[in-house]
Amino acid sequence: MQKLYNLHFFSNDTRLCNVKLSPKLQKKILNFILHLKIRLGYYLLKIFFSSHYQRQLQAVKRMTTLENKKQTSTQLVVVIFIFKFSESKQEEIQIIIQYWIRRLKIKLGWINDFNKLVTNYATTAFIIDSFRSSSKLLNTFTGHAGYVRSIDYSTLGDNQFICSGSSDSTIRIWDVDNNKQIQSFNEHSDDVRCVKFSQYYYHNNRQDVICSSSLDSTIRFWNIKNNRQLQIFDKHNYGVYGIEFSSFNGGRYLCSGSADDTIRLWDIKTSNSLHVFNAHTNVVCCVDISPLQSNNNKNDNKSNNIGIIGGNGYTICSGSFDKTIRIWDIETTKQLITFNRHNNYVRSVKYGLNELVNTILSGSDDESIRLWDIRSGKQIQMFNGHELPVYDVEYSPFVIENDSNLNVICSASYDNTVRFWDIRSNKNELYMINGDKEEDGILCLKFIKLKKKRNNKKKLSNYCNINLCYGSSNGLIRVWG
Repeated sequence: MQKLYNLHFFSNDTRLCNVKLSPKLQKKILNFILHLKIRLGYYLLKIFFSSHYQRQLQAVKRMTTLENKKQTSTQLVVVIFIFKFSESKQEEIQIIIQYWIRRLKIKLGWINDFNKLVTNYATTAFIIDSFRSSSKLLNTFTGHAGYVRSIDYSTLGDNQFICSGSSDSTIRIWDVDNNKQIQSFNEHSDDVRCVKFSQYYYHNNRQDVICSSSLDSTIRFWNIKNNRQLQIFDKHNYGVYGIEFSSFNGGRYLCSGSADDTIRLWDIKTSNSLHVFNAHTNVVCCVDISPLQSNNNKNDNKSNNIGIIGGNGYTICSGSFDKTIRIWDIETTKQLITFNRHNNYVRSVKYGLNELVNTILSGSDDESIRLWDIRSGKQIQMFNGHELPVYDVEYSPFVIENDSNLNVICSASYDNTVRFWDIRSNKNELYMINGDKEEDGILCLKFIKLKKKRNNKKKLSNYCNINLCYGSSNGLIRVWG
């Protein structure tokens, strides 16, 4: 599959797959970062040039000043740099900044701590046309006796696992390398609506743990190795739908949406319910936590008034059967924005990453997918084509050929299709995967980077490849790639 290697900004979000850099490139990046200084409202780049390059620097500064006057609401950073080695006796390193503002158009929002960014990190973007022409069904996991409502993926040690939750009230763990089920948990007494691997338990306690939410009104944590329940949160009054771990503080906090019309914020370490967000008038079906801090952040080293350590400046997004999407400030616990243009239940909401960090993606029973701008509080785009409710949406890792920006989104629907869309256009889908005839609908999806082994000069090595995993209404989990 053809690949593009692009330069991006992004936070230390666990949902992104890390790519190892060569020692030489790491050294260049570290040398460059030493020259960067953070300033209030903008980044000031100080680099000393020899007289040979002064004219180039002055020209860049003039162009940057003109551009900043036109776009004062957006904080832009020049990120492309080239190392040139001087032929002078002193052999000084000369740095030339290339003016690529118009090319990158990276909108970061405000981030106080520079260490939350990784500059010039080589991420891999896959061309959607290559996926469309070469992808096929790779594997099918069978075992669930009901709808597969949720799936998640994680690498634990050297092994790769998928977890799934179903309307058969079970959570199942699948070994991807051996293509088999290795564990199941069946203590929920009703439909399991969401499952997530816990990064907090893995990094702090070296335990492989899954979190699940259920219509039995509980949230439970399960130890995979010991096959036992670790924790239970039971303060919701009715069934619990979506759950999401915090993108800060190692995933210590969890938010949950419930049929009691509320969102709760939990501290996994203490098992306490820290706050209840009230405003929705119907079931809260889906939740997400922002990957980056907003410009409301004042001091993220202190706890806020509800005891969230490191949570200042982060937000929660919720989608509800009341047809609205709401954004909440974790620091002040106040509602910030309401989006209300969906005509039916909101089934899925997701925050964007990288250049799409100021957007939210949503899917609804009104059969549409919508893209929203957080800053303006307005709808950017609407995508129509599904013939039944849209149950899940995702920002994909794919790009369109000849364009390096991540601009492809994906949706799963009860019409038994997975569709890919270009966010720049509301025209027909780019690509569509049809479920098998025995499947009545596709309810959840997840992009995963499976490690595969290949023979290279008689030595086995691992490499990453993008795969699409989805769960269907007949209990099957399928992997495409």
